[in-house]
Amino acid sequence: MTDRALAVVRAGALTTVQDRGRPGHAHLGVPRSGALDRPAAELVNRLTGNQPGAAVLETTLDGCALRPRSDVTVAVAGAPCRVTVDGRPAAWGAPVRVPGGALLDVGPAVAGVRSYVGVSGGIAVEPVLGSRSTDLLSGLGPVPLTDGTVLPLGRPTGVHARVDVAPQPAPPAELVLRVTLGPREDWFTPEAVRTLVSRAYRVSPASNRIGLRMDGPALERGRPGELPSEGMVLGAVQVPPDGRPVVFLADHPTTGGYPVIAVVRPADLPAAAQAMPGTPVRFVAVRRR
Repeated sequence: MTDRALAVVRAGALTTVQDRGRPGHAHLGVPRSGALDRPAAELVNRLTGNQPGAAVLETTLDGCALRPRSDVTVAVAGAPCRVTVDGRPAAWGAPVRVPGGALLDVGPAVAGVRSYVGVSGGIAVEPVLGSRSTDLLSGLGPVPLTDGTVLPLGRPTGVHARVDVAPQPAPPAELVLRVTLGPREDWFTPEAVRTLVSRAYRVSPASNRIGLRMDGPALERGRPGELPSEGMVLGAVQVPPDGRPVVFLADHPTTGGYPVIAVVRPADLPAAAQAMPGTPVRFVAVRRR
């Protein structure tokens, strides 16, 4: 079999194509998007011999099943899960050779939320604004996968890693998010600011690729009214009228009118991608760099 394509047998709850996203278009109202757990996405590319920015599949909670039409090397990382090829156990977090026509099954996450599937050659759907990423907010990029979807694959450009010692952190038992206060902390009472950085929150089941929503104490505003709409950045901690903070993730809106009390350090956001609903969250204030 020589057809470079991947047939989706079971799409799962939400499986999307992701790469490094499309930065630089916020002025057009286009979010960055891209893999939420970028280190995991880059790891599966390294394990399959791809360039770091090659497109991969991002699954959510219950995995997916795929049938390549030609021999491929695959790797699964991110949220730990069971991996099989034609029903036989295969390695997680390592290169696996999958013959053309065989069924690769990526099982439900046993911890964490999102698993990443890299395939030699990368997912070669048509790029939009320089990226193959699915953006759930704007609708740009390929739609989330459905059963029967056929994805084109690129040609392999490198040799897969035979040994990879890159650490793969476990999904967090407690999510610690370092934040720089501002730019609108002055819209909240001093007690609200203290609450943010001293009280425990939990990840809400309403979280998605747009934002990590929090269950916990509401943050009281210190002034009435609403801000004019202003630019939003990745990691912004926006506080809507119910007072419960939302951490903006890759598909976040580029503008918003609710005040941003703090911004999460980028290095802490990959762990947020793997935080299950109910995971305890602590916000820790750090100084501006």
